Amino acid sequence: MRNSSTLWISLAVLSAGCSTPQDARAPETTETAVATAAPVEAAAASAAPSAEPAATVDPKAEAEAKKKAEEQKKLADDFAKLDKERASEKSRMSDPLRKELADLSSKTFPNFKGALEAAMKAGYRTPGAKDRDAQRRPVDVLTFFQLKQDMQVLELDAGAGWYTELLAPVLKKKGKLTVAGPDPSGPTSERSTLYGQRLRALLDKAPELGDKVDYVVTDANKGFAFDAKLHDSFDTVLAFRTLHNWQRRGVLDKNIAEVYAVLKPGGVFAVEAHRAKAGADPKASAEKGYLPQDFVVERAKAAGFELGGTSEINANPKDTTDHPDGVWSLPPTLRGGDKDKDKFVAIGESDRMTLRFVKPKKAKKP
Repeated sequence: MRNSSTLWISLAVLSAGCSTPQDARAPETTETAVATAAPVEAAAASAAPSAEPAATVDPKAEAEAKKKAEEQKKLADDFAKLDKERASEKSRMSDPLRKELADLSSKTFPNFKGALEAAMKAGYRTPGAKDRDAQRRPVDVLTFFQLKQDMQVLELDAGAGWYTELLAPVLKKKGKLTVAGPDPSGPTSERSTLYGQRLRALLDKAPELGDKVDYVVTDANKGFAFDAKLHDSFDTVLAFRTLHNWQRRGVLDKNIAEVYAVLKPGGVFAVEAHRAKAGADPKASAEKGYLPQDFVVERAKAAGFELGGTSEINANPKDTTDHPDGVWSLPPTLRGGDKDKDKFVAIGESDRMTLRFVKPKKAKKP
């Protein structure tokens, strides 16, 4: 019995030494908690999707995109304006005006000058066109170029058709007018399409005006590439205020060579161009809309032409050629708007060279 009691007591003491009450356990330290939580947080972080990096904006690209969007909006507005002008002009072409055109085209005049003067006075001309007669001097200019009513004439880069509108009825009876311009059926996202539609609209406003005029589609950026059937076809090729654009696009020599090809031997390449100061760099001056006269003569001669005559009909000593927006600062463009408008109007249209080049009758290859 004694031995049993002693054994029980020993077991009780041993059990007490190995057991620790719950509330007596040492608390978990902060370091231990952090160490335990860290792997859990890291795992959670690795499981979460990574955030996209902030997009970087290229200021130059953003500015270009904004500019392009503004240009497209302006182009869309210009197409809408053209649609209104086209409808208005077709509506204006009343029976009396169409009869006036028909009579003008069929009448026999003593010479080209008489027919041109009659056309200038006629009411069919686009409103505002007559306002430019004083500074453009079409009678003096076209007489200097030696045009006649029975000629085959090609007008290059005809623009809005200021000269086209005068020449079409004058040449209709005995001669022929062909105009070259952008594709009117091109994409409406291109400004060249607007210009093509504008020229086409002028010809289409009355059949008595444009039904006998041929329209040749050209690509201004690529330069002229006339069909071989047009070679040696024209008595006169007209280029009004456009050579600076040929230089800017790098197609000046190509275009002059194409003009040479389509002219008959003895035919005239008639040039009116904004004139830079003598000795000016052609590349730089072209960006302002001007070219040095000596440079134009040099390039025409290099293509095989002879200089048949020069005229100061379109000279304007008031034009200093150093305007902020180049030649476009001047009338009729007045690109600067109201800023210095009176000054530019007082200067008038640009100082221009007027040159008559001749393809030799015994044609020489350039």
